[in-house]
Amino acid sequence: MEFVAGIDIGAKTVKVIIMDGKREVRGKSTVKTRPDFTPVAKEALDLALQQAGLKEKDLSYIATTGFGRYNVPFRDVQITEITCVARGAAFLFPKTHCVLDIGAQSTRAIRIHDGGKVREFRTNDKCAAGAGGFIERAAKYLEVKVENVGDLSIKSDKPETISSVCAVLAESEIINHVSAGATVENIMRGVHNSLASRALALIKRAGLEDEVTFVGGVARQKGMVKALEETLKRKVNVDAEPEMAGALGAALLALRRLEKIREEGHKPASRPESREEIKVA
Repeated sequence: MEFVAGIDIGAKTVKVIIMDGKREVRGKSTVKTRPDFTPVAKEALDLALQQAGLKEKDLSYIATTGFGRYNVPFRDVQITEITCVARGAAFLFPKTHCVLDIGAQSTRAIRIHDGGKVREFRTNDKCAAGAGGFIERAAKYLEVKVENVGDLSIKSDKPETISSVCAVLAESEIINHVSAGATVENIMRGVHNSLASRALALIKRAGLEDEVTFVGGVARQKGMVKALEETLKRKVNVDAEPEMAGALGAALLALRRLEKIREEGHKPASRPESREEIKVA
């Protein structure tokens, strides 16, 4: 049995999926992202291997994705986040043709073919108001934990309007709502509604098709899911671990690449430096 790894180095966390040749997940892990990507990637990989009951030498191929994908010296290949997220979402929900990925720093709308190949995609601009980082800043100002904002948003009875496209101006709106006596629940739902409206604009530009699958860490927030469904006027698919879609897609593509190499009668290219030789502080 051959095993591969998909490593997704995101802005907030590093995710790893270990997969076998039957496309079954054998191990996974999540570790908070730190500035030195090599040690944190290795830490996350070791945790996933431990769960799988494997050693590094058991891996035949490693694919990396995420904004830190170039900074993992023991990788075999690096693949863009858009490609990996699309493939991971299609694996989880085979009938999906539209994927929304909201992470800490970016939002992406992706239209895909059957099987997860990308047809079209759009990303938000650099402003934090269009991604999950804005939720974290709002939660910090409102003095609530990020893990609680989804449940707070669900309890809203009169969502406040957050209309600014600039994160700084949006924060000013939040301050005004607090000063006016608005509840935390209604303000957080306003934040979620704002993100959902921006997501809808991206999805329309990429091409809205059924089914829609929502991935990324923000998809864990129930209030965000509800806001998105009401904005899109349809149910959306959400996996139990939506933040793992990129690592899952990387593992799937690593396995496909390895199979192609085997079909062509080649051996995987040797690395300039073996994983065992990489020293991590």
